[in-house]
Amino acid sequence: MGRVGVFVCTGCGIGASLRTDGFESLAKESGAARLALHPALCAPEGQELLRQAAASGAVDALVIAGCSARHKRLELSFDPEKMPVERVVLREQVTWSHPAGEEDTQMLAEDLLRMGVARAATMKPAERAQETIEPTVLVVGGGLAGLNAALAASGLGHPVVLVEKATRLGGYLTVLKQVVPDVPPYDRLHANPIPELVREIEKDTNIRVLLATRVKEIAGQPGQFAVELEGNGDPITLKVGAIVQATGARPYDASRLSHLGYGQKGVLTTAELDRRLADGSLTVSGSGAIKRVAFIQCAGSRDAQHLPYCSTDCCAASLRQVLQLREAIPGVECSVVFRDLRTPGQLERFYQAVQDRSGVLLVRGEVESVAAGGDGLRVGVSDSLLGEAVEIEADLVVLATGMVPVSADGEAIRQLRDAKKRIEKNESETQRKAAEALAASLAAHEGTEILNLSYRQGPDLPVLAYGFPDSHYICFPYETRRTGVYTAGCVRAPMGWGQAAEDGWGAAMKAVQAIVAARQGEAVHPRSGDVGFASFFLQRCTQCKRCTEECPVGAIDEDPKGTPQYNKLRCRRCGICLGACPERIISYPDYSVDGIASMIKAIEVPEEDEEKPRILALLCENDALPALDDAAMKRTRWNPWVRVIPVRCLGSVNIIWISEALSRGIDGVVLVGCKRGADYQCHFIQGSELANKRMENLQETLTRLSLESERVRVVELGRDEWDRIPAVLDDFAKTLDDLGLNPLKGF
Repeated sequence: MGRVGVFVCTGCGIGASLRTDGFESLAKESGAARLALHPALCAPEGQELLRQAAASGAVDALVIAGCSARHKRLELSFDPEKMPVERVVLREQVTWSHPAGEEDTQMLAEDLLRMGVARAATMKPAERAQETIEPTVLVVGGGLAGLNAALAASGLGHPVVLVEKATRLGGYLTVLKQVVPDVPPYDRLHANPIPELVREIEKDTNIRVLLATRVKEIAGQPGQFAVELEGNGDPITLKVGAIVQATGARPYDASRLSHLGYGQKGVLTTAELDRRLADGSLTVSGSGAIKRVAFIQCAGSRDAQHLPYCSTDCCAASLRQVLQLREAIPGVECSVVFRDLRTPGQLERFYQAVQDRSGVLLVRGEVESVAAGGDGLRVGVSDSLLGEAVEIEADLVVLATGMVPVSADGEAIRQLRDAKKRIEKNESETQRKAAEALAASLAAHEGTEILNLSYRQGPDLPVLAYGFPDSHYICFPYETRRTGVYTAGCVRAPMGWGQAAEDGWGAAMKAVQAIVAARQGEAVHPRSGDVGFASFFLQRCTQCKRCTEECPVGAIDEDPKGTPQYNKLRCRRCGICLGACPERIISYPDYSVDGIASMIKAIEVPEEDEEKPRILALLCENDALPALDDAAMKRTRWNPWVRVIPVRCLGSVNIIWISEALSRGIDGVVLVGCKRGADYQCHFIQGSELANKRMENLQETLTRLSLESERVRVVELGRDEWDRIPAVLDDFAKTLDDLGLNPLKGF
């Protein structure tokens, strides 16, 4: 056991609400080497006391008992390579949330101190990685977002390699002469920024541009990615530190929109009209003047049968084309049929400017049909503001189709490669035919790989249901599930050109941050600054592959036998691998199965006749724990039976902790963490979902222990739901009270 020094802050009402005279004997009984009380550990005198203790060599770890670890982080921080620190929360979890001077309040504080000492005794100094880190940023995609990302990274002092599969830079926007306004004045179109951006790129000696080039393979980890490119000429290999994927979007497949007239003469998409505006071929069939144009918004967007989401830019693009048509064809009449015309922010001014133009009609309604009629086309509209069905005559109909991200279906590609391997092995006729059928169904995905990552979990970025890369987009909009790889522009989310330009800058700054973090041996978001890497006791590994399959960021590969291969610079320290491992061979210097188990064992469980139940609350440090802090700051009360242990993620909870708690007589265990589901509120993507699955599997253990399943509960809770968490704890306590005490108590 390490030598632990315990330092208790008596400020903020802690000393007034607790009897601290017995803390010294409690600390000694817990195995601590020293205990000291101070009225304000965050004050200069208190900080000096802590520094002297750390420098003296008399202690190996510090327990600082006072306010939440989310407060006074700078004042109470120490070098994790030299001095592990455990924060015990006496202020929020005891003094501010429970009555002063009561027995239960005192017992709660004493338990938290025991738990802190027990965990600190298992903690080890972290070993910061010392790696050679490459500063270069690879930008894949030379459209607007990619150009801005390249300029931003270069401006921050990093070499850039810009890869574009086409023979010129600029992407889709190159065909446009004018764009929707993003800066004042907002009542008119602005010049296309692409030509000037391309000139800046060409002048920047820090940026290497590779046209007609694709990524063949990317191996390695942040700071040490090994990239192989292929294009005209010999293969190119290089080292990069981080990657920005800005591969943009493509228009939705209009051939699926026959109900809106696509395929008929005179029906175009937004992209097709842009090309005709660029080359001057604005006729219906090669001859004939265009007098009336009808624009149909949400063509395949916001539609459960096609694209259920709004593509953001379609409305503004149609308004832009209205002005361009009015300029190209004097006297042309334009009608825009919409359900909702979405022009947020300053674009409202642009919308009003177009609305005020003569010859422009904006019609709210549902398009029922597009059919030939008279000398051109007829658009049937129902549910209009006029309250009746109307028909709009047009020589040209333009479908404002949505955008689909140019991202690869990594899972489909992985299945395709596995199927091909099975075909090559030719194990049996039945297996071969099944593999051939699977390969045929997935053949469309051949060659769609973009980054070609050599990751165990697939060659490209994991994507959500609609093809956008998976991430916790609420808190970290540029993140992906591959550390050091960031997305920007329309591959990340539907957006207009102004936001895409901003996206390029944002993703580039995140890429530079990842390189700096790798150089310093630190984790990135949300555990920024964490220098403790996972260690694997491989002698006990059974090659079950749960860690490699469940790691949300693909940090763990495996050798042909299934043995984990840890890429430390990919790791975000979520601990999900620790929670997944049935053999408990994975640990971090300050977060281990043994460390949390020691805390659970340190809880004093009263005898049955005392009728004082105990509840273990495992709280996610990203949402649930801050919510509890907020509840305490508002002086909200909750049940004194609760003993809180913060966990990095609910996915990092190892089932052994719950078995340990229940077998020791603790009456119930509640896990409170981030919300799960399609929106992925969980900061580590799958953590909450994995926790729910594991708790379902826990039923067998509870049955073996002759315990009710209600003694374990999983609760999802958002960061802002501080008012819910005390009620959650109180409700669970009531459930346990109804069930009665744990029958294993006293054994």
